[in-house]
Amino acid sequence: MGEQARLSAWVQGRVQGVGYRYWIRGRARDLGLRGSATNLPDGRVAVVAQGPRAACEALLAALDSDDAPGFVGAVVHSWGEPTKEPDEFGVG
Repeated sequence: MGEQARLSAWVQGRVQGVGYRYWIRGRARDLGLRGSATNLPDGRVAVVAQGPRAACEALLAALDSDDAPGFVGAVVHSWGEPTKEPDEFGVG
């Protein structure tokens, strides 16, 4: 299964009100990841994903891909150790 990881990412740009969180959820579920995508009051989307490191890296690459809805200006991310998370990927 490979090394397990926790990806935390903050996506800024025009990413609220364009289906971005639901698009991320679809990519994360396709990759078998757990976690969430949540709108923040400042207009960013916070993404937390856990699972195999390679799958988390694939999701990170997708966050600002040409396929992403809206406009992504920047993605800031950090890596950590997995914690107890829901068994699926949700939208908040």
